[in-house]
Amino acid sequence: MASTVSRPSRVAKLPPRERILDAAEELFQSEGIRRVGVQAIAEKAETTKMAIYRHFETKDALVAEWLRIVAADYQAAFDRVETAFHDRPREQILALARFIAEGLPALSYRGCPFINSLAELPDRAHPARQVIEQHKALQTRRLVGMCTAAGLPDPEQAAAEITFVLEGAQVSTQNGSIDRAGERLLRIVQGIVDRPRSPLDATGATAD
Repeated sequence: MASTVSRPSRVAKLPPRERILDAAEELFQSEGIRRVGVQAIAEKAETTKMAIYRHFETKDALVAEWLRIVAADYQAAFDRVETAFHDRPREQILALARFIAEGLPALSYRGCPFINSLAELPDRAHPARQVIEQHKALQTRRLVGMCTAAGLPDPEQAAAEITFVLEGAQVSTQNGSIDRAGERLLRIVQGIVDRPRSPLDATGATAD
């Protein structure tokens, strides 16, 4: 009830472009991209369709900008853990896992915006889908870098396993198939970063 009461006063203070994005985010998250029309966004933002098109050339451009903001929030999480655990890549990886685990309860009723959007955007040329793919590629590169710095055997494989766990936990939370998903996620990632290195991994050389 408190959020319902506070939202109008908060949104009323936003500049027009931000008010449109705020309304779009709420509607896209709760109802989906395809089901929400520009008129509904205009009504939610207390503006007009013409005003929306002054800021965003098309609805697709609005969707792409919303997802660009969501992606920036996730990249900011990487920035925070890198700052908080400077030169401690193992702790950075675990902190990222905690970030995802702590966000799982919200996904249980709203779902992951990237997963939801990909399901509605089959065309890989769609600008919003390109935003997601670029974000995921950057996320993977940063995670591989952390795994490399942490000295994990086969950093690309380790990053792939961690990615599968993080994204799988989000899907499982969304569909309700696994209980204690956050706890299990953290345990699995801990096992990956603590995986014993073989003598070959330690020396980086092979015997003749």
